[in-house]
Amino acid sequence: MSTPADDMQGNPEMDAWLDKKLDELLPKKLEEIDAARTPSMSIIATKGTLDWAYPPFILASTAAALGWDPTIFCTFYGLLLLTKKLPCEVSPLGNPAMPMKMPFGPKWFQDYEWPMPNLVMAGIPGFEKVATGLMKKTFKNKGVATIEELRELCIEAEVEMVACQMTVDVFGFDNSEFIPEVTDYVGATSFLPVAQKSDVCLFI
Repeated sequence: MSTPADDMQGNPEMDAWLDKKLDELLPKKLEEIDAARTPSMSIIATKGTLDWAYPPFILASTAAALGWDPTIFCTFYGLLLLTKKLPCEVSPLGNPAMPMKMPFGPKWFQDYEWPMPNLVMAGIPGFEKVATGLMKKTFKNKGVATIEELRELCIEAEVEMVACQMTVDVFGFDNSEFIPEVTDYVGATSFLPVAQKSDVCLFI
């Protein structure tokens, strides 16, 4: 005795009707599912200098404001972004394309790009402190938030901040040195599946 399923399976007209209906309904359903899904972003932060600390916090806070689920995985020198005190400085010696402009004085003085040879930058004690101070002053003049403020913004937006356990062990850090908002301490094996499923994955 044949069943309704057997009748449908052997009916070319029914197969054609089902194919047509699937073609009509499936794309719309997939669009609805995609629209309802929350996008995610994984950022791998590997550097802890002032100029490299801005991108992960700016991108993560912006993603959170857009309704995304961002995660920052801090490894190697990027681990410094999670310490209670942010020791971020900038080195013009390591940034040959960095423009040296003064954040004070008359406009012509501020617009002038000062040529700083590597010999000067490497030979003057405390030059990195001066460069860091000038960059912070420039950011303040332009209304740019500080690293501390951006990190606090990420914390308020519930951005997941994850520390690389291997780096913590290698550099001899203690968990008490990091902000309490660090979500987890994991290795690459645990983080890579998260990055794999992310809509956007950035290495900074």
